Amino acid sequence: MSGGTTTSRVVEAVWRIESAKLVAALTRVTGDVGLAEELAQDALVAALERWPRTGVPDKPAAWLMATAKHRAVDVFRRAQRLERKTVELGRELTETEEPDWASAIDRALDEVVEDDLLRLVFIACHPVLSREARVALTLRLVGGLGTDEIARAFLVPGSTVAQRVVRAKRTLAAARVPFEMPTGNDFAARLTSVLEVVYLVFNEGYAATAGESWTRPELCQEALRLGRILAALTPGESEVHGLVALMELQASRIRARTGPGGEPVLLLDQDRGRWDHVLIGRGLAALRRAEGSGTGLGPYGLQAAIAACHARARTAEETDWVRIAALYDALAELQPSPVVELNRAVAVSRAYGPAAGLELVDELTGAPALRGYHLLPAARGDLLLQLGRGAEARREFERAASLTRNERERALLLDRAAGCG
Repeated sequence: MSGGTTTSRVVEAVWRIESAKLVAALTRVTGDVGLAEELAQDALVAALERWPRTGVPDKPAAWLMATAKHRAVDVFRRAQRLERKTVELGRELTETEEPDWASAIDRALDEVVEDDLLRLVFIACHPVLSREARVALTLRLVGGLGTDEIARAFLVPGSTVAQRVVRAKRTLAAARVPFEMPTGNDFAARLTSVLEVVYLVFNEGYAATAGESWTRPELCQEALRLGRILAALTPGESEVHGLVALMELQASRIRARTGPGGEPVLLLDQDRGRWDHVLIGRGLAALRRAEGSGTGLGPYGLQAAIAACHARARTAEETDWVRIAALYDALAELQPSPVVELNRAVAVSRAYGPAAGLELVDELTGAPALRGYHLLPAARGDLLLQLGRGAEARREFERAASLTRNERERALLLDRAAGCG
């Protein structure tokens, strides 16, 4: 491996770790997240150009910050000169001392503001943006991912991601979204948006909606990293710990979710020896923090408690389905939705028999929100098969296969249809 290649990888690693803090600090100073990212990107380009020749500095993060400072000074000076040049023709300029931008920016960036990174997360996930824009901007600004990396992860063209990021920045600028911490009810609403974005990223990695891969572990890792950062920044928020617990526990099963050829392996068929017990330990610890907050478990915390039931069971047969069904009852009261009801029906079928579960599933067949949702016929097919109604089960599995956009999942569902006889 050449020295240049090695240095480039070091630059990329440093960037992934430090870019969010760099962009956050620059946004505080400039008041413009778009400009802040441009300045940070300029520093990255400079590092890619210089470090292969000069070597990696002893303090690479400080080097990037210093370089970004110089770029910011240049930008402010150019803006001031432009403003002076556009003064009304014939008017005499008052002689004033040019502001010492270098000192001002130095002082501003040297100031340690612990909430900078959290403020950046709240901006990237601002409700004024579409869901897709929030995901793209968060991965770009907070995750440090490049446009191509985001595009590959979500199976969309790079130009689409680039447009989402550009439009998101313009929308934030047009809405004059301030770089400040929301308070009161606004904080709760914005935090909900942040958690939604992080879990959307995780879910796309855990069960890819389209393409030829059943899972995308790199997306799960990125969501976990974002969640852990968020938990460190908001230690008193129960739902943040609940989401982290949920992701840690679900991520512990990633290796067991696919077979040797990449084919899906369903939960009850997984080799539990392949589950990551370090992640399980982390997840259970995060769940204890959520439970110890004194505010009760929210939707993510309840889902984490359900995941914990699976994690604690040494075999599929030892799973406490009665407790899982009760937890889904609580989740349905707190966050009612047809998808929650479908999951509750499956839990009820495991706890009290397939007939009880099928009765609940049949009540959901007319739900508009589940029209085109492949897991509804998949769950119904499974219950029908358990009841010995093979021909009906086969039709449900075939319908589910026609609705999914994931090639691996389609193959699994068609195999299950063929196995119905």
